Amino acid sequence: MRLSVDHVTHYNYDRPVRSVVQSHRLTPSVFQGQKAVDWAITVSGGTRGAEFRDGAGDLVQGWTVAGPVSQVTVTVRGIVDTEDMSGVLRGHKEVAKPDCYISATGPTRVDKALAALAQSVNADDPLALAHALMGAVSDAIAYKPGVTSAHTTAAEALALGEGVCQDHAHAMIALARVKGMPGRYVSGYLFADAAGTAHEAAHAWAEVFVTGLGWVGFDPANRCCPDARYIRLGSGADAQDAAPIRGIARGGGREELDVTVAILNQNQ
Repeated sequence: MRLSVDHVTHYNYDRPVRSVVQSHRLTPSVFQGQKAVDWAITVSGGTRGAEFRDGAGDLVQGWTVAGPVSQVTVTVRGIVDTEDMSGVLRGHKEVAKPDCYISATGPTRVDKALAALAQSVNADDPLALAHALMGAVSDAIAYKPGVTSAHTTAAEALALGEGVCQDHAHAMIALARVKGMPGRYVSGYLFADAAGTAHEAAHAWAEVFVTGLGWVGFDPANRCCPDARYIRLGSGADAQDAAPIRGIARGGGREELDVTVAILNQNQ
């Protein structure tokens, strides 16, 4: 599948800021099931700094914007060829060991309810277990936008019984870690959901390290493994760690964010 991406993020400040410094994980991952044909990142008034690949294999770029400035716009446009790899992250180069992702973070910390849910799931082999954990998360947390926030934890989403893809990914990671399986958060894009409905936002899912296969993606929000509809950007221990854009504004007031994402299938 050939997918085009148009992703624009506007940062608006209620009074001018002295400068803005950002780090981006906005470049598609390089692995067997995905290849960027054309990709460009621009920042209004910005200067690109150093870039490097971190231990997880993600490309990180630095940007600075000199002020005073009241608005910064980050624009991502490109075309990516994707292939259905049944969720297996084959051919992805990284040096971080899977055990780096076995310890809990704030959003993935396990409480009694998460532990009980994990212990209620059993299977004969690691892959089947990971699929069963995905099903358990899907059953326990209904997809409902607007009921959780960026700071909601997996335990809070489970108690609420509702959430979005970020909550599903955090819960999947938490359950996998209870079972002794490394899990991590993945940020990216999704062309359409399982019913074929257009998905107009950036997406997130989890990867679990499965012995014999390596990292395998699981998307409890859509109850499937990532396929050709998905574009993978980067990974981390949780949503904050894997955020496509991180940064600070020096000397300013309130920041407002406006994000638009459009993913189109160029083969149609």
